[in-house]
Amino acid sequence: MTRGWTIQQWQQAYREHHAQAADLLRPLLAAVSTTDNAWITVIDADQLEQQLGALQQRLAEVKQDLSQLPLYGIPFAVKDNIDVAGLATTAACPAFAYVAEMDAEVVARLKAAGAVVLGKTNLDQFATGLVGTRSPYGAVANSFDADYISGGSSSGSASVVARGCVPFALGTDTAGSGRVPAGFNNLVGWKPTRGAFSTRGVVPACRSLDCVSIFALTVADTRLLAQIMTAFDAQDAYSRAAPRPLPRTTWGPRPRLAVPANRPWFGDDAQCEAFERACQQLKDAGAELTEIDFEPMFALARLLYEGPWIAERHVVLETFLAEHGNQMDPTVASIVSGAVGLAATDAYRAEYQRMALQRQILATFNTFDALLVPTAPLLPTQAQVAAQPVEVNSWLGTYTNFVNLADCAALALPGGLRRDGLPAGITLIAPAWHEVAMAEFGEQWQQSLARAGLTLGATGQSLPAAAAAISACPTDSMPIAVVGAHLSGMPLNHELTSRGAVLLERTRSADHYRLFAIANSTPPKPALVASDSGAAIELELWALPKGAWADFLAGIPTRLGLGTVQLADGRQVKGFICEPAALDGALEITSFGGWRSYLQSRSPR
Repeated sequence: MTRGWTIQQWQQAYREHHAQAADLLRPLLAAVSTTDNAWITVIDADQLEQQLGALQQRLAEVKQDLSQLPLYGIPFAVKDNIDVAGLATTAACPAFAYVAEMDAEVVARLKAAGAVVLGKTNLDQFATGLVGTRSPYGAVANSFDADYISGGSSSGSASVVARGCVPFALGTDTAGSGRVPAGFNNLVGWKPTRGAFSTRGVVPACRSLDCVSIFALTVADTRLLAQIMTAFDAQDAYSRAAPRPLPRTTWGPRPRLAVPANRPWFGDDAQCEAFERACQQLKDAGAELTEIDFEPMFALARLLYEGPWIAERHVVLETFLAEHGNQMDPTVASIVSGAVGLAATDAYRAEYQRMALQRQILATFNTFDALLVPTAPLLPTQAQVAAQPVEVNSWLGTYTNFVNLADCAALALPGGLRRDGLPAGITLIAPAWHEVAMAEFGEQWQQSLARAGLTLGATGQSLPAAAAAISACPTDSMPIAVVGAHLSGMPLNHELTSRGAVLLERTRSADHYRLFAIANSTPPKPALVASDSGAAIELELWALPKGAWADFLAGIPTRLGLGTVQLADGRQVKGFICEPAALDGALEITSFGGWRSYLQSRSPR
C-alpha cells in the first residue's frame, strides 16, 4: 500500500523491489475520493496513461538508469494556481478558469525528473488568505480534526500530503501560505529564497514576493525536491541565479537561534506551551536560544496588507474584479479592492520603510544563525474564522508576513503535538540562499522528534530509517563521495564548500570496504580500501561543480587520489581512494563503520 509513503520509500519500491509505476499509480488514483474537497481537479485514467507512456520513454532515453530519474513514478499534487498542461487552472475561482497549454516551469522540471501529477488542489481564492476557508470548493479541514482549519492558502496541498495521498505537493508562499498549512498539519514546508524556484506559469498574488513552495513528510524529501527545482529561468523576470559558492551550509553543533521576546498568542495557550516545549528540547540538544526584540519584524509584516503591496494583487485582478467581482469570494474581493485609491507616493513611502526594516532584520544574522519562531501563534477553529475572517487571518501571519519582504528563506518544521493532540509547528528563518544549513538542522530535529514517537503528517507512519536515497545532482556538477576530513564540519570541508559544492546526501558504501586511520596525517585522515570482505562505511555525497574539479584535484595530498566507489544501492561515484603506501602504520578502524564514530571513540568522556 503506497498511502503515506515518503519519496524515499517510493524510490526503494522501484529501485530495490522493481515495482512497476503503473501497478502502483493506477490503484492510488482509483482511491482518490470524488468528495474530497482538498482536490479541485484529479486526472482521469487516460491522463495517467499518457504520463506513464511519457515516463517509459524517458526511462528508455536514460537506458533504464533510475539515478537519472530521481522522482521516477512518484506522484505529486499541484496547487491550483500553478499551471499543469491539459488541466484547468482555477485559482479557486471557476469564473477565472482556463486550461493551461504548458506546464509551469517547476512542474516541467519535476516531470523531467520522473514525477507524475495526480491532480490540482484547493486554495484560498487567488492565494489570498492563510486560513484555507476562502474557496467556493469548500473549506479544507485540518487533517487531525475537521473542526479546525487546515491553514492556507495552500490548504489542499497540505491536506493531501498530510493524509498520505501523495508524498509531496507544490504550494505557493507570499505571506506564509507554504508554512502555515505545514504547521497545522504536521508537515515540512520549504519556503525558498525568492527567485530560487521559477514562478513562470504561476497565477501571481504579489509577483515581486511570490515563491513556489514544497510540502512533504520529511526534510530529506523537501531537500531533494529543492535540488531539482532550483534553477535560473531566463524567461522569469524575478528568477535569480544561486550564488557560487553558496553561503554557509551548516551551523555546527551549537546553532545560535534568535527567538522573539514579545510573542503574542491571541489566547491560544496550547500553542504557547508547545512552542516553549520545543525551545527547551532545542536547548537540551545544544542549541543556543536568545530572545530579541521582534518589533522590526512585526512592523514589516504589517506592511504586507496594511501597505501598498495589496496593489500587486489588484494589478493581476483589476479587470476580472471589475467584470466578475460578484463571482469572487466576498472577503477576497474586499481585500483586493482595498488597493483602489492607493497612490504611487504611498508605494514609495512604504518601500523606503521596507528597506530600512529589512536592513535591521538582516543585521540580526550577524549574531545569529537563524530566527526561530512559532509557525503560527494560534490554531483556530472553523467557527473562529467564520466569526472573525479578517482578524484571525491577520493574526496567523504574525510570524510569516515579513519573511518575503525581508528577502529571507524559511523552513517550517513539525514541532510536536499540543496537549489537545493537534500539531504545533516551528519555523526557521535565515537570509537568502541559506536553505541548506536550515535543512541540515531540520533533519536532525525531525529525527529527534521521531525518536520521541512523533509520526509523519496525519499518516501514523514513522520516519523511515536512514537509507540511501537517489539524489539529484545539478547538471553543472558531478558527485564525489567523501569519508573523512572532507565531511561536513570536518577540517577540510571548506575545500568543497569554497568551490561551490553542495551536500546531496548522507549514505553508505557497499559492504566490501575497509577503513584505516592514516598514520601521522595532519589533519587526521582515513583511507578507504576496497576488499573481498569488509563493511558498509558511512560517507557523504557532495555535488562539486564541474569547473572546480581540476583545482580540487590539485590539492589532494600525496598517497591519496580519486577512484570509483560503489555505494550501498549499487551506484558508482568518484571518491577518495589510497595508494598502498598510505597504509604503512595505519590503524584499521572498519569496525567503527565510519570516520565520525572513530573520532568520537577517541574523544575524552
